[in-house]
Amino acid sequence: MHLKIVQAGDPVLREPARPLTPAEIASAEIQQLIELMRETMRDAPGVGLAAPQIGLPLQLAVIEDVAEVEATERRPVPFHVVVNPRLALGPESVDFFEGCLSVEGFQAVVCRARAVSVEALDHRGTPVKLEARGWYARILQHEIDHLNGTLYIDRMRSRTFSTARNAARYSAGVPIPELLAKLDPQRTPSS
Repeated sequence: MHLKIVQAGDPVLREPARPLTPAEIASAEIQQLIELMRETMRDAPGVGLAAPQIGLPLQLAVIEDVAEVEATERRPVPFHVVVNPRLALGPESVDFFEGCLSVEGFQAVVCRARAVSVEALDHRGTPVKLEARGWYARILQHEIDHLNGTLYIDRMRSRTFSTARNAARYSAGVPIPELLAKLDPQRTPSS
């Protein structure tokens, strides 16, 4: 069974999600929800899915990435759950394209911290500390944004907003700084 992924415009995507207690996390209901979210994320396919994206304002996200792409510092990340996360951003930022299962069919360049530290609870309610770089750091920031009512379109470099098809057609292989200079010559890549 797969859950329905809500799309931009649904109010649940703009609400801060509520934290879960350790007892709630351990409940059969939340454990079943985690499994359904995993199946839904994999089927979409995606690398992360936050509970607000399936209509539930809960501070719960699932993450898994099987790809490896050197240029984006992307490495495989095993399946895991983050609950009630607290995010600390590293000082260096990097621009890259992002998409979202709740903004289906579109992409844009988003500036994100290259490295992050996250304190959260895992699928058992046990405290964990995650250190992430590159694409994994981007995934964590994106999913945690969902838990705070923020979409990537709130952070995007608006002149890069495109259909996924056109992003692949016109931007594939173009270095992000070059693309930003071409699309928005008034703005520097770090501004």
